[in-house]
Amino acid sequence: MTQTAPAPLHWKLVVDAGDPHAQADFWAAALHYETEDNDALIQRLLELGALPREATVEHQARLAFRDLVAVRHPDDPYDKDSGTGLGRRLLFQRVPEPKTVKNRLHLDLHPGEGRRSAEVERLTGLGARVLREVSEPSGAWVVMADPEGNEFCVH
Repeated sequence: MTQTAPAPLHWKLVVDAGDPHAQADFWAAALHYETEDNDALIQRLLELGALPREATVEHQARLAFRDLVAVRHPDDPYDKDSGTGLGRRLLFQRVPEPKTVKNRLHLDLHPGEGRRSAEVERLTGLGARVLREVSEPSGAWVVMADPEGNEFCVH
């Protein structure tokens, strides 16, 4: 009897944020991703009375959930009825407390050979800041922080 391997799990990386929409805007620009458009889903939920209006905001000229928003890779599939991505995604959710300690998980960005400096400059222009430059026998990279202080690296 041949056993088939289970299908890979669908997942997303969830990031706590004080301002999820500003974080989504930064990371969508940083990664060349798209902000998910949940307007149609939100409209349906409002019409059904399943979502209070105060749980929404207007963002990028459409309704969005007040406390969460996701960005997705532009080439990945998504549910056209809800706007929810079905592939590579980052979901930003509002939390009341600010970031206080070093990340236990971070993104490494790989812009390509010889493009690190230009990418660091581009990301700085989007609101990131350089924390330190690292040069070790195993390689070189720049440690940066996004607008809310979450660390990430550019290789």
